[in-house]
Amino acid sequence: MTTEVTEVTFEELAALMKKAAGVTVDAHDLERRADSPFAEFGLDSLGLLGIVGELENRHGWALPTDAERCKSPRAFLTLVNGALTTGA
Repeated sequence: MTTEVTEVTFEELAALMKKAAGVTVDAHDLERRADSPFAEFGLDSLGLLGIVGELENRHGWALPTDAERCKSPRAFLTLVNGALTTGA
């Protein structure tokens, strides 16, 4: 089964933070503060790992191992969207 791959947006990341880690954050605030550490939004490494797992399940393939070590929303989205684009 192949899932159509689309770019992960700040809105989707905010929704994933809520679903996978129980962290509620406004998508516009997330975008405005995209270079702030995830910790400032209340997201820890386990929460980010949950988001990575959710995305992997959704798309049916593994994201780069660096995804779970990203420190900011911008770094995470850049890495994830680059991987989705190249299929790597």
